[in-house]
Amino acid sequence: MLAAQFMALLDVFIVNVAVPTIGSELHASGAGLQLVVAGYSISYAVLLITGARLGDRLGHRRVYLAGLAIFTAASLACGLAQGTGELIAFRLVQGAGSAVMIPQVLSLIQRNFTGEARARALGAYAAILATGAAAGQVLGGLLVSADLFGTGWRPVFLVNVPVGLVLLAVGRRVLPRDDARALERSRGLDVPGLVLLAAAVSLFTVPLVLGQEEDWPLWSWFSLGSAAVFFALFGRYESRLARRGGAPLIAPRVLRHPGIGLAVFRLLAVMAVNAGFLFSLTLHIQGGLGYSALRAGLTFAPTAVIFGLVGLTWRNWPASWQRALIPAGFVLAAGSVAGVGAVLDGGGDGGAWLYVAFAGVGAGLALGFSPTLTRALATVRPEDAADASGLLATVTQLGQLMGVAAFGTLFLNRLESLGAPGAYTSADALLTCMYALAATALVGAVSGLVRRRR
Repeated sequence: MLAAQFMALLDVFIVNVAVPTIGSELHASGAGLQLVVAGYSISYAVLLITGARLGDRLGHRRVYLAGLAIFTAASLACGLAQGTGELIAFRLVQGAGSAVMIPQVLSLIQRNFTGEARARALGAYAAILATGAAAGQVLGGLLVSADLFGTGWRPVFLVNVPVGLVLLAVGRRVLPRDDARALERSRGLDVPGLVLLAAAVSLFTVPLVLGQEEDWPLWSWFSLGSAAVFFALFGRYESRLARRGGAPLIAPRVLRHPGIGLAVFRLLAVMAVNAGFLFSLTLHIQGGLGYSALRAGLTFAPTAVIFGLVGLTWRNWPASWQRALIPAGFVLAAGSVAGVGAVLDGGGDGGAWLYVAFAGVGAGLALGFSPTLTRALATVRPEDAADASGLLATVTQLGQLMGVAAFGTLFLNRLESLGAPGAYTSADALLTCMYALAATALVGAVSGLVRRRR
């Protein structure tokens, strides 16, 4: 189970390092590259809660294996794609496979382990989450730089195929069979809500990605306006469904729970900063500075390692620090992100100060993310735990999607030419983007100062 979790997590970060090579070999536009990265998050975010409910209704083992099969087949299709459009379409399918597979991992752990065994299993699960990002950056750089048999970027997807096939074979033998009597039949899939949410997310994302390249035509503004309408329709439909006793994708009762609204905003902010930071900096390091994919992956690794270490240890820090961890994390992230832009300004490599700033980014984002998620889930009622987990997991993916769409567009808009940007032009674009990311992190820092009167 954890091997599949690791593979899916790896795929989020491994592609980041391969983006410049994909752009060069497929002659992809900046918008196309954004959709290659964001396409995975679009389908993953929209289908995540539905994937969890499919496990409840059809059996976690069966749905896990189905999602793994979809993910593996889509990885093969991505690796064989001949054009940007094909790659984007298969990335959407790949994200759908993850959305079906990943929710079953925690469910299988909770249903099949108890006591100390469950604690060890959850500890291993947390370790996978902490190390997947760093491993993805390094492995992505290694595979692209190796250029195996002249295949360039394709191994970053094809590596999933043999692993997925082995996991399918092993999973069929070792995963416990579903108990038909225990399957949950009461919670519906909320297909209308799913359609409304998918439409709203698509109408919001596509103009952000394509609008800059098309010089913001009328359709892009119409699409953004329509996205607001569909989000409103989605919220209204979910509220009405909940009043009728149905099972909405996002339960309004959970959103009204104290602390959840603030947690949603903070998670959106921290994941948007994380995704925008990785996307823009990858293009600058490989395009502006001319680093190889491997060197770029190794450059990013300290940020991911620090993120994982802080995320695993913050609970053990002094009690007097706990209250200030989240705002302090956002402030640290803001200063460090701005520092990255400053030390790379003018086309330099940043020297040792770059790695100091990278460490600050990793620590700051971890303090903005892990305590926010943990405390939000700790305050909800047991009967709302599943809905709250699904909501916050979906928000995490939407934040990454918004980061790539918004800050990726800002970075690309500052470039004179994506194909062969000059170092100074790329550094100038990066500096603007880093300052915007820092401002977003500062908004996350002060968000807790606004409290609802109760």
